This record gives sequence, C-alpha cells and structure tokens, in this order.
Amino acid sequence: MKYVELGNSGMTVSRVCMGCMGFGDAAAGQHSWTLDQQKSQQIIRRGLELGVNFFDTAPVYQGGTSERFLGEALRQCAKRDEVIVATKFPPRSEEERAKGVDGRQHVRNMLNQSLKNLGLETVDLYIYHMWDARTPAIEILEGLNDAVKEGKVRALGISNCFAYQLAKLNALAEREGLAKFIAVQGHYNLIFREEEREMARLCKEDHIAMTPYSPLAGGRLSRLPGASTKRYREDEYAKFKYDATADADGVIIRRVGEVAQRRGVSMTQIALAWLMGKMAAPVVGATNASQVEDAVRATELVLTREEAAYLEEAYVPHRLAGVMAQIHAD
Repeated sequence: MKYVELGNSGMTVSRVCMGCMGFGDAAAGQHSWTLDQQKSQQIIRRGLELGVNFFDTAPVYQGGTSERFLGEALRQCAKRDEVIVATKFPPRSEEERAKGVDGRQHVRNMLNQSLKNLGLETVDLYIYHMWDARTPAIEILEGLNDAVKEGKVRALGISNCFAYQLAKLNALAEREGLAKFIAVQGHYNLIFREEEREMARLCKEDHIAMTPYSPLAGGRLSRLPGASTKRYREDEYAKFKYDATADADGVIIRRVGEVAQRRGVSMTQIALAWLMGKMAAPVVGATNASQVEDAVRATELVLTREEAAYLEEAYVPHRLAGVMAQIHAD
C-alpha cells in the first residue's frame, strides 16, 4: 500500500479509500445490493490487512446502517488511531426548516447522530455531502467550525459542488476565521472527467485533496461492455448517470480492456492507476474481498504517458448527472 497526506490536514491516508456505500441493511435504504454486517466486516478486515486505513461512509447510506456496520467492524479489527474515518451530512430537511432548525444546529445534530452510529468520539474528515441552497453558507461554516473547536472533527471536506462554490466557502471561512475545507469528493473517473475543467485546477493551486467517488463508474470500467453483476443490474442511480452516454463511454472502456490485456492486469487496476496519477485517494467501493485486493494492486501500477493519452483521447464532454445536475438547476 502507498500513502499520501490528505491535503494540508496532517493526516496520512492510504491511496485507496474504502467506500462503504455497499455496506448496510439492504431493506433500510435505496440500494438492494448492499451487504449485511458479517460480509461487510469481512471486507473491511481484508482492507485493513492490505494496508487500507481510510474509510468513507454517510448517514444516508442505508438509513445509517452503513455507519453502524463500519463502526462495529473497526472496533473489532483496528485501533482507533490507526484509521481515518470520513462521514458526511446531508442538507437540512423540510421538517427541520419548518421547525426552525438552522444550519449551525443541523450540522451539530447530524454529527452527533453519526458519532452515535459509528460509536466514535471523533470523525477524522467530516464532509458537506451536497450543496444546500436553502441554508446560509455562514451557518454551515459556523456549525463545522464548532465541531472542529470541540474536537469532534479533525478536518473538513465537501462533496458534490462546483469549484466556484468551494472557492467562495473557503474565502468566507478565511475572512471569518473559521475552519476551511481541505478535501473535495466529486464524481470523477475515465468516463466522467468534468472535474478537470475547474475543480482539479483549484485543488492543485490551493492544496486541496481530491478523493473522488465512483472511480470505476459503478463497475463499468472494471469489465467490457455486455458483462453484468448484481449491482450493475440493480443500481438504478448508476444507470441514470451513465446509460445515456454508454456508446461513447464504451470506446474508452474497451481501451481500458486493451491496455489491461497488454499489461497482464485487470481493468480495475488500469482505471484506478490512471486516476491515482491525478489525485490523492479515490473512494473505491467493494462488495467482495477480491475487489479490495485489485484496488490495492493498482497503487503499485504506473501508466506510461502514451497509455494515459490513449485512454484519454476518446473522451467527449458529458452533461452533469445526478446530484450535480440538481445543484446546477437550483
């Protein structure tokens, strides 16, 4: 395993961040393909054995059961000071707004719930999960700053935002003497590279770590077009993000397969090695131990300039999809 400093946080993380969206009670949330507690713990344990020390979850993953499964597994398998745990908080709900819960209190409430789910006293990286256009930014920043001052959070991250939004938030935080964001988790992979337009440049200049989600495009970059898995068949959100561009994306996916065959490695390793050449630590989900092992092998693989160019040159601009499309519409 290789390791890197997470932005300017002083925390050292594995180049593979284990994404925990695939862990949790399948009956408790939007995904039908998630793993139960025993299977989740087996995969987490295998990741720890291979040197993974960075784990990412969220309270919206299967109604908080992902957080609970992760917390229990880490208590059983690791020492607290050996792992970096990231979780997130969603926007204020309609019910909260109706009750007059402001952004500052919302952050406090969500963090306390996540700490309870995880069974922890501190979250290492606390992530603003998606832009909340109905809540004043200063309230969110004040709530996050409270958490840092109280020792409940070590560093701040943000997900699903535009570069200008991150720049404005950090400028406001600096002006007000509040904690700033040191990491960003956006949608970024070989068949969705819109983060390269502005976000990647901002992060490079301001030393903000990029820890992108969906690095394998819901498994599409791990197998040739036509192959299928349970998640591939049942993950409606991934279908929403990628099905419209399947023909154009297929060209790149087949090139990943070609490079993998020439190198004698898996497509997963090629797709992740390409991404690791551009940022800190991708958030890689897994529903079996072999997927974790494959991701870890990718940290040792370096693509040539020619290989990277071959994979990149067929890319065509993509429309925003999912959460980012909604933020743009708002």
